[in-house]
Amino acid sequence: MGNICIIPARGGSKRIPRKNIKPFLGKPIIAYSIQAALDSGLFDEIMVSTDDNEIAKIAEQYGAKVPFLRSEKNSDDFATTFDVIEEVINAYKANGMEFDNLCCLYSCAPFVNGLTLNYGVKLLTENRFDTVFPILAFSFPIQRALSESEGKITMIQEEHLTTRSQDLEERFHDAGQFYWCRTKAVMKSRKLLTSNTGGLVISELEAQDIDTETDWKLAELKYKLSK
Repeated sequence: MGNICIIPARGGSKRIPRKNIKPFLGKPIIAYSIQAALDSGLFDEIMVSTDDNEIAKIAEQYGAKVPFLRSEKNSDDFATTFDVIEEVINAYKANGMEFDNLCCLYSCAPFVNGLTLNYGVKLLTENRFDTVFPILAFSFPIQRALSESEGKITMIQEEHLTTRSQDLEERFHDAGQFYWCRTKAVMKSRKLLTSNTGGLVISELEAQDIDTETDWKLAELKYKLSK
């Protein structure tokens, strides 16, 4: 078959309680991810992997499927994104359904839209990458990073003490939004970053970490500005 969208959304979020269904500008934040997947027109199956009945009900209301609840083992603080993907892919395979590609789309990624998902899968297929995910440039050169201990700071790479910022090579980090994967490749490697991974560069207005209440407010402001 074609593509499956897996949206992980466990119920036990700690830093922001009930984070995956917390209202974001008027509707549960998970609804934005579900809508992006629907709008993309890419998926044969859009499912939410959750251990929580309330999250499952809301996900179904917004158009996703919840064919089974996530196992207790993969619902604790130590389960990785790959653990969740593996459980879902194996469960579908046991029911006779296999997919060429998968997209693991996080539930708190309101800046993702159908167009971005299309860009991602195009990059995956045209370049025959194993995986593709959005990346974001660090706002300040990490070569000028400092470490701190008991109030004292030191430069990690002292050779760049006097290097001009504009002369340092740009560095990126995972935007934490989604991962496009060729299913066989990721199941074989058992990781999302391989030696054959592509990056989709996005801007500061297209992403926001949402780990604290302050992050949440910033994300809402940025979302309104971007729209």
